[in-house]
Amino acid sequence: MESAAAIPVSTLISHVQELVEDNFVEVLVLGELSNVSRPASGHYYFTLKDSLAQIRCAMFRSHARNLRFSPTTGMAVVCRGGLSVYPQRGDLQLVVRELEPEGIGSLQLAFEQLKQKLQSEGLFDQERKQPLPTYPTTVGVVTSATGAAIRDIINVLSRRAAGVNVLLRATSVQGDGAAAEIAQAIKEMNQDGSSDVLIVGRGGGSREDLWAFNEEIVARAVFASRIPVISAVGHETDFSIADFVADLRAPTPSAAAELVVKNRLDLERHLDQLILRLGDRMTAQLALLRSRLQGLEKRLRAPGDLIRILTLRFGQLEMRLKQAICGTLEHRRQHVNMLGRQLDGLSPAGVLARGYAIVRRRDSGAVIHASEEVEEGSAVTIHLARGELVATVTERVNEQE
Repeated sequence: MESAAAIPVSTLISHVQELVEDNFVEVLVLGELSNVSRPASGHYYFTLKDSLAQIRCAMFRSHARNLRFSPTTGMAVVCRGGLSVYPQRGDLQLVVRELEPEGIGSLQLAFEQLKQKLQSEGLFDQERKQPLPTYPTTVGVVTSATGAAIRDIINVLSRRAAGVNVLLRATSVQGDGAAAEIAQAIKEMNQDGSSDVLIVGRGGGSREDLWAFNEEIVARAVFASRIPVISAVGHETDFSIADFVADLRAPTPSAAAELVVKNRLDLERHLDQLILRLGDRMTAQLALLRSRLQGLEKRLRAPGDLIRILTLRFGQLEMRLKQAICGTLEHRRQHVNMLGRQLDGLSPAGVLARGYAIVRRRDSGAVIHASEEVEEGSAVTIHLARGELVATVTERVNEQE
């Protein structure tokens, strides 16, 4: 054996590396994941195996960030990538650029994984869900400003609940960054605090179009909302993650608007029924009196004065009945007006009209609840029933226990 003909290990590995990487630039490989790890670098390292062989794999962070699901040991997958040789150890490895679960789409798998995670944390529990307000005065809406959803909501509320205010916080509802925008909008609506209920959603679309409402950031924002949330993602049959977390799910934005004013409509229907019943009773009573009068007229051989007397009495009774009915109707109207004034008195605008004010930090806009939340010399904004005042804190007086 002649040592002069031998080549260095690095040269051999270089030849092997060139041979492998030039001829296996892109391959599709089916196998089972094993020894999956993801260190702080963000890369994935795992082994892809079947019953007869295995190969080391690496999926670097630039490609791993596009995964919608979490690879786990034992999962059957299809890998797309290229073969590479790691010179320092002489190892053959598959550098993975795309990873798909075998037999189930990546979106469906991501959906199921997140659903199971949030359900185990209690985000779907019924006992944590908030009831909708009975008579809301302001409805907050988180959706696109140009989509059909906001038009449908305004159309329903204008027809069924005149006087209810709509506060829109416009966001993107699909594409990159939409989930973060939606979550931020829900947070800001809670900070504002003027809405009695929130409708969060959009019109229909493909699974990919609706995916922002399956993101964890949106689910946690809905769960953290102090304002009751109706999820109104426009699909009749499929559920989104936001649907499971929300206090109430509506199949469409229009249906969400109808749910918001349901109690108010019930009250109006009840009043309409009372008016109809009173009208029917008045008509029946008048018909009975007329029938009696006709019977008396027939029995009298000489009607004369007696008929005139009875006619006069009938007129008096008819007048008294009308007065009684009118009085009852007026009482009902006053009662309804009283309920309306009570509702107005409970609204934020009604509270401000009675002389109260909302004080906010000038720099951040946050509501100030106690004197210790601000420093002397801080600028504040005082919101009144009409207009605002900008003031500077010159002295703090703490409440004594």
